Amino acid sequence: MHDGFKASHRTEPQYFTRNRALTFPLVILLILQKSVKGMQLVLNEFFGKLKRRSVTSSAFTQARAHLLHTAFIELNQKTVVAICYGDGDYRRYQGFRLLAIDGSKIHLPNSPGVRAAFGTIDHNPGSGQPQPYGLASVVYDLLNRIALDARLAEATAYEVDLAFQQLELLEANDLVVFDRNYTDYALLAYLTHRQRHYLGRARRSSFSAVRRMFHEDGPQSRVVTIPAPQRARRGVRALGLPERITLRLVRLVLPTGEIEVLITSLLDDVQFPVAEVGRLYGLRWREETFYGVLKTRLALENFTGQTAEAVRQDFHASVFITGLESFFIDDAQARLDERSIRNQYPQQVNKQVSFNAIKNQVLELLYSETDEAAILEQLTDLFTMKPISVKKGRVVPRRERSDLRLLNYHKRCKKACY
Repeated sequence: MHDGFKASHRTEPQYFTRNRALTFPLVILLILQKSVKGMQLVLNEFFGKLKRRSVTSSAFTQARAHLLHTAFIELNQKTVVAICYGDGDYRRYQGFRLLAIDGSKIHLPNSPGVRAAFGTIDHNPGSGQPQPYGLASVVYDLLNRIALDARLAEATAYEVDLAFQQLELLEANDLVVFDRNYTDYALLAYLTHRQRHYLGRARRSSFSAVRRMFHEDGPQSRVVTIPAPQRARRGVRALGLPERITLRLVRLVLPTGEIEVLITSLLDDVQFPVAEVGRLYGLRWREETFYGVLKTRLALENFTGQTAEAVRQDFHASVFITGLESFFIDDAQARLDERSIRNQYPQQVNKQVSFNAIKNQVLELLYSETDEAAILEQLTDLFTMKPISVKKGRVVPRRERSDLRLLNYHKRCKKACY
């Protein structure tokens, strides 16, 4: 890591200048080693691999306090994002970069500093026990499976406000997919004004034309012009956005008989027929899966520190790790694709295996002088072990689980991989 990078991501110029056990690169690697184990055990194992004397968890806590979480944001931008799009050779949908934006509440450590920085939510009003939360918002590439931008905001932040900030990143060839929480007139007008394409699920109460699609028989696809609702007009004018927008409504009937209405700027029903629009919206589930990886496979909510900055470090380090994993599994997935020709079902890399392999090789990959090609070949071999069979059309019903069942799962059934 060059001196400019270190200078940009430390709290004061004097930190990480002396020759100490916990150097700037080692602190970053230790945070990337995030584990459900106690911090002292992680440190002992880490320095054991380096054949050096270990340090105390207190020393690590003090060292990480001098590091800014922005280091992991830059690592993600300068490696994962830059490499993915740098040569123009990346997966597209009909020429579009297919992006999704979504938010998710993250349960944070219950410490005074975290509560002050992020705020709390009281899920049981009157109980007097509000819990600290943050709102994560991520712009995610659904085909290349990397996070372009990730933010961790206060508990009470509004998803649409964060989206306005993040959607400034959109380029002319982008198509953004979002859930019904984002079908806000101002956001749709903003995307229309910037000539950016979108596809989202509509709330029943959003617009009168949407309500008619839910309740009336008629064509499954309809192009309509929608005026700004009365309550939104002042804000729309202040932003210089159009007070009328033209968009397309698509009605889908799910296998359960439930009706969904989608809102999109893809007006051409020949190039984008109803079934294709439905399939395209279904890809949004990959971002839900991304949050599942953060919270379960990487145990994000099992934070390694009790400060607001430690929380931000763990969050952005985990996002960076997911991007590395997406790159590293490409060769392994290609091998599984070839093997799948002889199998009944296609196979894909098991993320429990891949994240564990990356965790155990992160020192060799990012710090040692071991031959990189040899490490990557070893990783590829590990990634192909115990693949998952993909059964198309398989629907797993969502089951309501009691707190007791969830507690039993996390205590006795869940297997940690990172």
